[in-house]
Amino acid sequence: MLQSILETGNLRYWIIASWALALATAVGPVLALAWFLITMTAGWTRGRVEKKVAATGRRDYSATFTTVAFLTTFAWSLAPGLAWFMGGTHGPALGVALLCAGYVMVFTQMRTAPRQALVISAPYSLLTLGILVSLWGDPGFLTLLAVLPVLGSAILVLVIITMMKERKIEAFQEHQAHLIGELETARDKADAASEAKSNFLGVISHELRTPMNGVLGAAQLMGATRLDQTQKEYLSIIRNSGDNLLSLLNDILDMTKIEAGKMTFEVVDVSLQDLHERVTGPFTAQAQAKGLTFVSEFTGETPAVVRGDPLRVCQVIQNLLSNAVKFTDAGEVRYTVHSQRIAHDRARFRFAVKDSGPGISPEDLGRLFQPFTQLDGSSTRRFGGTGLGLTICRRLANIMGGDIEVTSDVGHGSTFAFVVEAEVAQWSKSEAVEAIGAEVEDGQSLKVLVVEDHPVNRMILEAWMTSAGHLTASAENGAVALDVASTDRFDLIVMDVNMPVMDGLTATRALRGGDSPNRDTPVVVLSASARTEDHEAGMSAGADAYLNKPIDFKALAGVMAKARDGREAVRDIQSFVLGEAAAA
Repeated sequence: MLQSILETGNLRYWIIASWALALATAVGPVLALAWFLITMTAGWTRGRVEKKVAATGRRDYSATFTTVAFLTTFAWSLAPGLAWFMGGTHGPALGVALLCAGYVMVFTQMRTAPRQALVISAPYSLLTLGILVSLWGDPGFLTLLAVLPVLGSAILVLVIITMMKERKIEAFQEHQAHLIGELETARDKADAASEAKSNFLGVISHELRTPMNGVLGAAQLMGATRLDQTQKEYLSIIRNSGDNLLSLLNDILDMTKIEAGKMTFEVVDVSLQDLHERVTGPFTAQAQAKGLTFVSEFTGETPAVVRGDPLRVCQVIQNLLSNAVKFTDAGEVRYTVHSQRIAHDRARFRFAVKDSGPGISPEDLGRLFQPFTQLDGSSTRRFGGTGLGLTICRRLANIMGGDIEVTSDVGHGSTFAFVVEAEVAQWSKSEAVEAIGAEVEDGQSLKVLVVEDHPVNRMILEAWMTSAGHLTASAENGAVALDVASTDRFDLIVMDVNMPVMDGLTATRALRGGDSPNRDTPVVVLSASARTEDHEAGMSAGADAYLNKPIDFKALAGVMAKARDGREAVRDIQSFVLGEAAAA
């Protein structure tokens, strides 16, 4: 309230009223009321002038302010003058008190500008000089003269203390500005480092996935040949190691995207039954191989179709199932999906994974979700991994509006539950959509142009297609592909995205905009990047399907099965193909 009074300038009117009451005790109510009206008018005029000048936006109005304040001070100085000369026996005492109060008010208001304060208080100084002249030869002359240094020393102390505080405030503000500058510099450096890291990971993603495509693709082709038992064991090691390396790469990239706030989520219709089969399929066999009992069940009111991102939901649940199977040596792993209707178009799900493993101690639960942390941190630990899985799962769950709950009893197992809400698209089951065959039908030989800069990947694709009875031609970049496509007619073009000379998207756009015989040929683009925005960029360039590396030959076979039916047929199965690739 006091700050509001000071900021609006209304305090001066309160002081004028108090001075008028004091003046009335010495000179009577008539003169006091006259002084009150004169001074109130002067104060109101001063306030109006100051507001008008400030509204103009001028910064050099100190001279105007000083002049107006100097003139209004004359009205204030009438009060001590009336009290001194017309106040009777006790009037001089009141006059001196009002003079001192007037000086203090001026120098307090103008504490940062002592020179202006001297000008504004000049009417008080003229009155003081007049009083001293009237007392010349009177004993009271020396008494009044002695008051001046006392008042001056008080005002001097006020000014000095104020200036010292102002200097401290200025020094603090300078220090604060310096700290802010350093923080901004550090922020800019951190942003630059984060951007450089993101760019680096984008390049590394392609550079690591491309050779991984060659390794895993060659392993798939080698698995279809005659191998003795030792060779099969070696091939199994290659495939398992490649899968583990690809999983590690995906974990690091996911963690980086989450920290950068660039993790994208799709919202599509998801069948709960299909999701259930996709999630539990791999772990039923793994549990049986370890001699474990694997139990899965639905409870509650389960909808048929919900809307969400099946890839991210599967990623969370499969990580929980993988840990349960990995850390349980005997007993059972129970996977329970409990559904609860919370609105006519919304449901809450609790995907719970309960195991009979060793359990987790209370002190270890606190660091369970910390990145790069494993409960067994010794060099002789039984299980490998980066310790990123649960961290990524909880952050993915939080982004989806859910969380991961953990309960554990040492020696009796643990229960991890992924709790999340989702929009219900359909409560009851509908007829299943006919699935597209994974294999290319006999007699449907295609002529395919393979555009890939990596010779190993190009060789693998050509070998796989040739073994299925298809005819192939190849090109090492987009420019060569356009030359080949300008003369020969193809049924399908498989186009890599990142290539030297001319990339796949540029070549696709040029193909669609030209007049070659392959202007309307279906194009499937291949890329090591699995981001949604990259998929959209590929489709915008004119592609009809988008497949991630390492290539899933089952997904590619699904595209080839519809290639003869034209671009629209290939586009119609795009979402199905991507879903199958994600599941694989």
